[in-house]
This record gives sequence, C-alpha cells and structure tokens, in this order.
Amino acid sequence: MRILPVAADRPGAYQTVGAALLEAPDGATVAIAAGTYAETLELTGRSVTLQAEDGADVVLDGSGADWPTIRAVDGTLTLRGLEIRATDGIAVSVDRTALTIENCTISGRTRPAVSVHASTSFTVERCTVSGAETGIVVEGAGGQILDTTVREISGDGIVVALGADPLIRGCTITGCGRRGVYIYQYSRPELVDVEIGHTGTEGIGVAHGSTPTVRRPTVHDTRGSAITFAPGCGGAVEGLRATNTADPALSIAAGSTVEVIEQSTASAENGPVDDLLGDLDTMVGLPGVKAEVRAVVDEIQVNEWRSSAGLSIGAVSHHLIFAGAPGTGKTTVARLYGKLLKALGVLPDGGFIEVSRRDLVGQYIGHTAEKTAQVFEKALGGVLFIDEAYTLSRAAGNGDFGQEAIDALVKLMEDHRDEIAIIVAGYTAEMNDFLAANPGLASRFSKTIEFENYSAEELLLITDRMVAGGDYLLDPAAGVPLTSYFDRIADGPNFGNAREARRLVEGMRKAQSQRLRALGRRPSMDELRSLLADDVITAAG
Repeated sequence: MRILPVAADRPGAYQTVGAALLEAPDGATVAIAAGTYAETLELTGRSVTLQAEDGADVVLDGSGADWPTIRAVDGTLTLRGLEIRATDGIAVSVDRTALTIENCTISGRTRPAVSVHASTSFTVERCTVSGAETGIVVEGAGGQILDTTVREISGDGIVVALGADPLIRGCTITGCGRRGVYIYQYSRPELVDVEIGHTGTEGIGVAHGSTPTVRRPTVHDTRGSAITFAPGCGGAVEGLRATNTADPALSIAAGSTVEVIEQSTASAENGPVDDLLGDLDTMVGLPGVKAEVRAVVDEIQVNEWRSSAGLSIGAVSHHLIFAGAPGTGKTTVARLYGKLLKALGVLPDGGFIEVSRRDLVGQYIGHTAEKTAQVFEKALGGVLFIDEAYTLSRAAGNGDFGQEAIDALVKLMEDHRDEIAIIVAGYTAEMNDFLAANPGLASRFSKTIEFENYSAEELLLITDRMVAGGDYLLDPAAGVPLTSYFDRIADGPNFGNAREARRLVEGMRKAQSQRLRALGRRPSMDELRSLLADDVITAAG
C-alpha cells in the first residue's frame, strides 16, 4: 500500500491534500500532518484513505464554499481521525461509494453534515457530528452508524429515507431542533441502544410506509412523543424507556401495524442494569475488564442498599483510568459504563462525550481553561471520555498548554465529584506519566482497568462478527489464513487489535469486488455474499 505524506511545511511532502490525491494510486493512503487545510475535495471512481498522522490535529476546512468539503462518487473512501468543516455546503457527501468514517469530528451549518446516497455499504463509527441543519442523511443505502454522537443540530439529527436499512447502534442524539431520528419513504432501519434527548418535536418519527425495528431506546426531554408512527407504517419497538416526553410516549396512528414488546415487570428493578451487563458480556474477550466493571457495579449497588438502610458509606469516585493499546474496546466499555451509572441512579442522563487533546487545549493563556470548562459542562450528568489523555502531559514546545488543561480538570473533578464520570484512556506506560503531571490527579481516580491485547482466536471471532454484520459469509477455509495473519502481526509495535480486524475486513471486501468483477458476468447471490480464503490472502498481503 502506498502512503503519501501531506505537510505544508515539510520538505518532500505534498503541500496540500489535493496535490497528493492527484498522484495517489487506487488503494493509497494519504497521511496528513497537523494543520488546517482550506480545501474541498472531489473524487470520482477513486479508492483512497485520508487519515491524520498519529496524534495530529487535522482540519479539512471547506467553510465558505457552497459545495461539499469532501465529495466521492463511484468509489471507496475511508476517513480517519479528521475534523471536517463546512458552512454553506455538505461536509461529506457520497454517492454509490463504499464509505468508512472513523474517529472524525464533522460539523456544518446550513446543509447536512454527512450525506450517504445509494451506497452499497457504509460505516460511521465513533464520530461526533454537530452544528449542521441535519446531522446524517442516509438515502437508499445499507450500512451502519455506530457509537456516534449527533448534537446541536438545527433540524433532524439522523434522517433515513428512500428504503434505506442501516443499523444505528449505541448512538447519542441530542439537542435537535426537530426530530432526533426521522425515518420515511419505506425505510427499514434497525435502531439498537440509542439515546435521544432534548428534541424540538418527537424523539423518533416514522412515516411513509416505513418499518423500523427499535430495540431498547432511551428517549428523554422531548417536546413531542418519544416515538410516533404515521398511518401505514409498521415495525417493532422493544423496551422503550421514555422520561419527560409528551403523552403518549409511544404514539401509533390508526392503520399502523407496530409490534410493541414491553419490558418484563418482574425484571423492572434490575432489568436495565442486567441488560447492560449482558451487552458487556457479549463483547469478545476482555475477561479482566468485565470482572472489574461488575465489581464497580456491585459496589455501587451495595452502597445504595447501605444508604437506604441508614448505614454510613465512604466517599466514592466514579472516575476511571482505562489503560491499554488501541482497538481493545475502551470506548465501547466507556459508553456502557455511562449507561450503567444512569441505570443505577448515579448519573442523571448517562450521556457520553468523547474528546481528545485538541478539544481541551487552547492557543493562548486562559484559552485552555475556558475550553476545558466548556467541554466539562457539556458532559455533566454523564461520561467525559478523554482518549489518549497522556498527550496532555507531553509538552509540544514553547507555549504548550496541556498542563493547564490537566490542572483545570483536577479542580473541576473535585468541585463536581457526584455529577460526572471522567474516564481517561491511553497506553499503560504513558498513562503513568500523565498521572504524575499533577499531584492531585491520581487520587481523583478510583481504579485503573487494564485492557489486554486480543488473541488471534479472539480477533478471528471479531472478524466473524464484522463479516456477518455486513451481510457476508466467511468460507470456513478462510480461518487458517486469518489466524496466521493475526499471529504474524500481533507482536508488531503498532498493533491495532480490533482495528486490524476492521482494516482486514475492508481489504477482503475490496479483494472480493475485484474477483467478482473479473468474472465477466453478474455474480449469484451466494457469490456476492461469500468471502473466500483467497480474499483473505490478498487483503493480508
């Protein structure tokens, strides 16, 4: 795979992203150095990856243009670790393109932030989408939106239209002028464990013959009903948890056929907690992590019982340290932890905000404390997850204000001990340096939870789940080259755990596409779904 570096002030590198794309072959990765790049990019029939260099804050700024900041047609596009901005145009727009967006911050103003149209597959994962007229629009496409936050949207948070059937799982949608999710035009998405709050109308609106499946949604603080179904719609709603919404919380118009599955009364007291612990148990591997989280839950529950009985309890901190390599599930577990704290009555909303150094550190004296306080206030009542927190204690030269962010956090954590849970994450050794940056920092955290690397067998199971989630079938013969590949890379210095599995699955799909195109005929249904051992070997190089 060819890697093309972009850095405005580095000799030998491309000065702009556009210049690199002009010379990038299909399958290339454009690695972008820190900085703000005032560019708009249009890609037709291309297969490329745009990603930030490790630890770099990269902004692709299309502000002022009335066309998309990034537009792709008839290709494959992967975006990683970028901040993408737009004002009068769409931030990311794709047609008939296999799209992957990971760990990106995407913002707009007068148009949708992300628009996916007629794409056979797409993934938006661990992203933050904000400030646009519409957060994410999916039209006539199948894919998934996972563990993503959509907030501060003037219209609808997520729109699903034209028969689209994406999976929307583990997402938080809040602060929308209209609906949190609007499903129409015969769409049939699956929504699982979504949280929707503070909307101008209903939390979820279903219209025009659509048939969604909605499992375990949490909807709160909406001016309209939690969920509304217009005439002629169908689908299923299971385990709705609605608070402070208009009546009725679930509004089903005459002429709609919706299956409503209520939560069992017998399990009402511990049901949400048990459900969430069940979700934790379904994660691959992580036996030590699961045991530690259960120990925290047990302690909180017993303290509640002691308090109810009039017995004394000690001061309890809900702040945690997640130590380990990337791709070991730290963000997923952090989201579950916030939901567990809400279900246990410890935090009021269990929301989740993920930030990194660039969200906390300013550019001049006093700016950092202000930015940190703003982020902290937004996260009150839920979880503030600081990924790669150790970068705050690494001085980036004169004028670095990372230490100022740490000092501000220490004070805020003490002042609001019972109103928020702070989780800091990063490599084990680097996190030790981070804790030494302020004398009072380590004492603010109740526990360090170690996330071990996945074994080859566990990565094989993760790969199986990813393949099945994309509606593919993995040839049993592929198990040998898969295990061999994971054994080979497991000891590498940049081993990415589950991220490696995700990258490999993307490569397998690309290899399958090339193989099927070479047939000279339209493939059968079985051929379209099958990933073979040769696809694994091609993807693994």
